[in-house]
Amino acid sequence: MAERPARKPQRPRSAQVVRTERLTPHMQRVVLGGAGLADFAADTCTDHYLKILFSPEEGVRYPEPFDLERIRAELPREQWPVTRTYTVRAWDPEHRELTVDFVIHGDEGVAGPWAMRARPGETVRFMGPGGAYAPDPGADWHLLVGDESALPAIARALESLPDGATAHAFVEVAGPEEEQKIDSDAEVVWLHRGARRVGEALVEAVRSLEFPEGRPHAFVHGEAHFVKELRHLLRVEHGLSREDLSISGYWRLGHNEDGWQASKRDWNARIEAEQEGAAPAA
Repeated sequence: MAERPARKPQRPRSAQVVRTERLTPHMQRVVLGGAGLADFAADTCTDHYLKILFSPEEGVRYPEPFDLERIRAELPREQWPVTRTYTVRAWDPEHRELTVDFVIHGDEGVAGPWAMRARPGETVRFMGPGGAYAPDPGADWHLLVGDESALPAIARALESLPDGATAHAFVEVAGPEEEQKIDSDAEVVWLHRGARRVGEALVEAVRSLEFPEGRPHAFVHGEAHFVKELRHLLRVEHGLSREDLSISGYWRLGHNEDGWQASKRDWNARIEAEQEGAAPAA
């Protein structure tokens, strides 16, 4: 059997910050534009995401033109760009503007502090978009569940639904000051976490929901532990098929993205395998 040709590594795109906006105390919006988006598109999935490249240290200068292979060959590993994954909140093909919302926690992390400091004209490099989910127009109703990390994708999904579509959306945020306006006639149930564990209120809300008749299409994303609980609830107890469920842990308490991404695939596969044995046959 002939060997497959090696997959050509994806080259990062470049864009420039057009403007920024503080949406809530812990959510910062950054709008990107520029010639690097001339052939960009993000209009087939409502969970399109970018792999944004950040310098792990202030003052690191990368060679131009930007070349990851050269960077990794010439710079010490601690100066290599780090990748953080963010959902496309909006894509305006007419004005070629790309909107990304960042959850921020003061000086914690890499991406949040950058988003707070970002200024118009600053260059951003990223790979993508990826994505796999959009609300199924053939579904009888839609279930959307997530914490702040999933809010951009949930908002975009709700805004894509036709008027009158049946949807149950549950979004958990720290408190009422973190609620956002979503341009949809679907009702969003905002759950305020307070001092509780992330996702605890979401599990309770979905468990208490009286499921409508018909086939649902569900989107459940956020902190890995509550996602695990809801995967069992939806797959095993409610009998949803894998095809009707987009579900994954975007992040995990106690792990940064580097650590979580290194173990995410195996963790999700193990949890899915454990629950597949208990799930009803399709």
